[in-house]
Amino acid sequence: MSPLKRRRPSNFQRAADGSMTLIEHIYELRNRLAKACLAIVVGTVIAYFFADQVQAFVLRPYCDYALAHSVTQECRMNATGVLDAFMLQLKIALYLGLAISAPLWLYQLWAFVAPGLHRHERRYTYAFAAVATPLFLAGMWLGFELVSRSIPIFLGLTPDLQLTLDITGYFDFVTLVMVVFGLGLELPLLVLMLNFAGVLSARRMLSWWRPAVLLMFLFAALVTPTPDPFGMTILAVAIAALYFAAVGVAFLNDARRAKRAAREAVADDEASPIEPVSPVDAPLWGVHGDPDSERHQ
Repeated sequence: MSPLKRRRPSNFQRAADGSMTLIEHIYELRNRLAKACLAIVVGTVIAYFFADQVQAFVLRPYCDYALAHSVTQECRMNATGVLDAFMLQLKIALYLGLAISAPLWLYQLWAFVAPGLHRHERRYTYAFAAVATPLFLAGMWLGFELVSRSIPIFLGLTPDLQLTLDITGYFDFVTLVMVVFGLGLELPLLVLMLNFAGVLSARRMLSWWRPAVLLMFLFAALVTPTPDPFGMTILAVAIAALYFAAVGVAFLNDARRAKRAAREAVADDEASPIEPVSPVDAPLWGVHGDPDSERHQ
């Protein structure tokens, strides 16, 4: 027996070379999902201890307005149910836990999908994931800034009324705006992925800029929860700017792809190499193909 033990191939290598059976794939998916759920649970438990700070951060735009315009100088909100405050703490912990444990559960999902991709496709996926994360965070920041500036305008429309908002509805409204803006900024990246996959060309993307901008404003009008045109316009303009930036990157990618294809292609004036042909032995029979022709002569 050799002193060096032969290393057993990992599940990733077995899934990539196709040696893993269907039942093993199912077991692999089950294990990956279990690890991802465990990471989310642990992240939620840790995040629960920071739920108060996150709640204070989300309530800050309303509290700033309430402290400036309220007679009692207090920031009060309603809770319509006995468990509303506790459920809000759990919701905040779950959202924050998903964000904290994102590297772990995203890795588990990626480790299950990656063996079916080519090496260059994995490299592109790493690059897009690195770009998608700051884009989503930038969209969430833009949505929160919009909410912070729009709340005083909306609440100031009724100065004679004493308003006390529902805390659950307010939190859902703010987080919805932040998530919608974060996902909206991902749309140009999805279009760019189609270009890298060879589905869309840069010229086609540029020729569609008019209907694309129209669809961006329509998308912003449908998904923006605020009734004012300002939020819709800000989201649509941000998506449009990223779309034209994606078109520029697509032109660079098409030029790189064309240069690579030109290097790999055979020039028209270059003769194709001719491989030498080995001589063929003469047949035993005559020219006319009759094997008995020489015997009858």
